[in-house]
Amino acid sequence: MGIKGKATSLLEEFKAFAFKGNIVDMAIGVIIGGAFGKIVTSFVNDIVMPCVTGVIAMAGGKDAGEGLKALTTEIGGVTVPYGNFIGGIVDFLIVAIVVFIVMKKFLGALQNMKKAEEKPAEPPAPPAPPEPSAEEKLLTEIRDLLKK
Repeated sequence: MGIKGKATSLLEEFKAFAFKGNIVDMAIGVIIGGAFGKIVTSFVNDIVMPCVTGVIAMAGGKDAGEGLKALTTEIGGVTVPYGNFIGGIVDFLIVAIVVFIVMKKFLGALQNMKKAEEKPAEPPAPPAPPEPSAEEKLLTEIRDLLKK
């Protein structure tokens, strides 16, 4: 197979991959995940870290500064903003916990659905034996009388 044939084959495989429903679902998940990441980052930077900064500043007897900027240290004339690092850790932990909970619930629901599908249906109860006809009843009575 020549280079042109390989390129055409590769292009056809890419088209088959790109236009499957799964790739669209994945793209939607990435977009929603990005938006969720912005929400979490804002929550950490605007709500959680100012509270942490205030607590640390009060414990140290200082005035609370401007959010994460107050959590810095100076080493050899260089300012190290370790508050940003703490914010990143908190940000990561929140996202990781939410993803864990969502996936646990999602995978649990999938397993329950799979078990429900795999569970064999109970076999139907055997049908009741048919009622004997009048002729059979009469023959049974005759047999019982002959036994006596």
